[in-house]
Amino acid sequence: MYAERSKEVFRQEIQALEKVASRIGAEMDKVVELLFASTGKIVVTGIGKTGIIAHKIASSLASTGTPAFFMNAAEAMHGDLGMISANDVVLIVSNSGASQEILRIIPPIKHINCPIIALTGNVSSPLANEADYVLDVSVDKEACPLGLAPTTSTTATLVMGDALIVSLMEKRHFKADDFALNHPGGALGKRLLVKVKEIMQTTIPYVYEKTPFKDVIYEISNKRLGMTIVMNTNNTPIGIITDGDVRRAIQKYQDISNLTAYDFMTVGYKSITENERIDDALRIMETNKITTLAVVDAATPTIIGIIHIHDIFAYRK
Repeated sequence: MYAERSKEVFRQEIQALEKVASRIGAEMDKVVELLFASTGKIVVTGIGKTGIIAHKIASSLASTGTPAFFMNAAEAMHGDLGMISANDVVLIVSNSGASQEILRIIPPIKHINCPIIALTGNVSSPLANEADYVLDVSVDKEACPLGLAPTTSTTATLVMGDALIVSLMEKRHFKADDFALNHPGGALGKRLLVKVKEIMQTTIPYVYEKTPFKDVIYEISNKRLGMTIVMNTNNTPIGIITDGDVRRAIQKYQDISNLTAYDFMTVGYKSITENERIDDALRIMETNKITTLAVVDAATPTIIGIIHIHDIFAYRK
């Protein structure tokens, strides 16, 4: 019963979001350009449930390259308006657009001469009438069975905020390296900041083309990386043998006693440069369904290490 009701809530909110999306037009372009060109900060304010959404929008803007902070509309009238300067842009989030706490802060914001963007569910509200720009997030009804608790309306507001954030990220050409600088702590920071060279293993397993099967097995087992690089007589790497190659060789050949590395190696190998991020290494592994990469010098194709998927997972814990 509750599973079906939950699906119904999803369907209702998705339909509402599609309607909101269909109304997005030139006003969004103007708002993005305004926020991008701002030489000050983006002050995001709200109260109640929409205030929580406003807080999230401000945090996401700040962490993705757009200086922003949240100001509680109720606290604004008790001194927090002093945080706003003439170079700032104020984004006011209010579903009704008629909350007294919201309306009281409009005159002093106008006195400071800051542009006002309204993110509201009522385009005919006092807030919308006073704002310089209006982003319409109105919905027909809430998912709440009473039609009272903010549900669909807060979802629409959140997604409109996400649309702003993503648009600004793309306009700023905001990259993963930029994101990493704002998130140095925790697993996310580790994933984005740590370079391959910091966790790669420098003991490189290798054999030659004519190395016998049993010696290939020994090298793979001894180095404990589940693979070995294959070199030619000029000491140039030409391929790789993984434990998977070993299993396939055993299944394919009735007599393995005379096999050499060249007979069952995979020609070529996947590599990554030492200065790339471990997140990039993981992406290459997942795309190619492999567990190791040869690490090469940034200036030459010389193999200087091996990075294993277990090294990445162990570091990210």
